[in-house]
Amino acid sequence: MTGSSPKRSRLFAALRPAAFGADPSGDRMERIRRSPNFADGVFTNPVTARVTPSSGALMKMASSYLSKAERARRAPSGPVPLYAKTLAELAEPPASGLRLTWMGHSSVLVEIDGRRVLIDPVWGERCSPFSFAGPKRLHPVPVPLADLGPVDAIVISHDHYDHLDMPTIRALAGTGTRFVVPLGVGAHLDRWGVPEDRTTELDWNESTDVAGLTLTATPARHFCGRGLRNTQHTLWASWVVAGPEHRVFHSGDTGYFPGFADIGSSYGPFDATMIQIGAYGEFWPDIHMTPAEGMRAHLDLQGGAPAGIMLPIHWGTFNLALHPWEEPAEGTVAAARQAGAPLAVPRPGEPFEPAAGLPLDPWWRGIAAVPAGTVWPPISDEQPDTANA
Repeated sequence: MTGSSPKRSRLFAALRPAAFGADPSGDRMERIRRSPNFADGVFTNPVTARVTPSSGALMKMASSYLSKAERARRAPSGPVPLYAKTLAELAEPPASGLRLTWMGHSSVLVEIDGRRVLIDPVWGERCSPFSFAGPKRLHPVPVPLADLGPVDAIVISHDHYDHLDMPTIRALAGTGTRFVVPLGVGAHLDRWGVPEDRTTELDWNESTDVAGLTLTATPARHFCGRGLRNTQHTLWASWVVAGPEHRVFHSGDTGYFPGFADIGSSYGPFDATMIQIGAYGEFWPDIHMTPAEGMRAHLDLQGGAPAGIMLPIHWGTFNLALHPWEEPAEGTVAAARQAGAPLAVPRPGEPFEPAAGLPLDPWWRGIAAVPAGTVWPPISDEQPDTANA
């Protein structure tokens, strides 16, 4: 039998809600098949990666997930202290030409050489296809999306729900902004109302120019998928944003791999790197980085030297792993001290200019669900803190 009956088509539509997005087809799929990173019907990683935990690990994961004591550690014990003056500070251009504003998780507003780039914007309440289930925000968005002001480009690293959020994309679809995404991701945007001529899809090491900036998709070690069938027909990427005077790197989601050094050699060094250091775990070591691995990636990108600054991302906003909520921040601080690398750990919504001083107040310690009497290691030359939990 050829084709699909109307009844089967309706059933398929019912089983595939809009949030699942759409599969690439037609000319888009033909371009995917021509990619050197596509083999045997799927996109492949630069280094082999195990994407799902082993069957034996699932039982251990379930035990940890159901532990009441461990669950309590995976969320803050009180409200996350959002930065109060975000919009007032964003109203003035950065004096140095480069300013970063971490909005939570992997969402970052990059103001660079007179232009604005919004990376992985997620303003939704849940990173899930459903409004009633799935990981929920641990803090509100720092500013309403409508108040953020115009941006020149929206960059997406890959199509997982905590990086590509349908409500956010639909809200941005009518702004006239350019979207720059990895191969295949444009199919989702098409379904959600983004005009096709406003989307540029790139393979690894391909670039496009937007408003005087060069945006380059670079390799990452991860995977993709939103629906019941994860066909691996959309690419995942890290990103380089380069202006006339400054350049930055955003890791997206990735496991550690030697290719960071190659990216740094080809496109660096960077004034700032935004590196994934949260939602790691022993059960999926190849697709997310620990804080120590994130710092190693930062150093690789900078040619082995502690140059530029590192902004840790992919933590604090959603509970996506089994580690304690504050552990990514603490681990990154320790890794930065050991490497002698400049680090910024701002509150959500706190703009900062790497050239004008770095936010490193340990704001997360006051709301970490740690045992009473916990002694924190020093952030810099300060004396250790004692938790009040």
